[in-house]
Amino acid sequence: MAEITPRPPLPPFTADTAAQKARMAEDAWNGRDPERVSLAYTPDSKWRNRAEFVEGRAQIVAFLQRKWARELEYRLIKELWAFTDNRIAVRFAYEWRDDSGSWFRSYGNENWEFDEHGLMRLRIASINDLPIAEGERKFHWPLGRRPDDHPCLSELGL
Repeated sequence: MAEITPRPPLPPFTADTAAQKARMAEDAWNGRDPERVSLAYTPDSKWRNRAEFVEGRAQIVAFLQRKWARELEYRLIKELWAFTDNRIAVRFAYEWRDDSGSWFRSYGNENWEFDEHGLMRLRIASINDLPIAEGERKFHWPLGRRPDDHPCLSELGL
């Protein structure tokens, strides 16, 4: 059996460690590296993303490859909503454009459940897409990690 590498912070979560876990997830997703992102999940992790059901790291990688091939200029902000022992709820928004140049802001909520090693074993995401004009964009940092001084969702009125 392969040794499991813990992914701190570990449950049980506090307000600080839950917020840290949410920011770490945001940073990883903004890096758009499916293999790297998949390592934050248990090997048998289960997802519901919109109406798609994904199970295991290989399917997570394939899902994210498809996602980021379609959602260009992807920039994401996650914000802690609630937490308990080994569960975290976040709300998020991300902006992206499609290959025809149309822009969107996608809004949603995620519910996460972690194992004792800090790996996410369950992810349930509900997401809605809103077409926006390019001039309505609010996420303007260079691709990659959101700068620490960039406003969060609440500060942006989202």
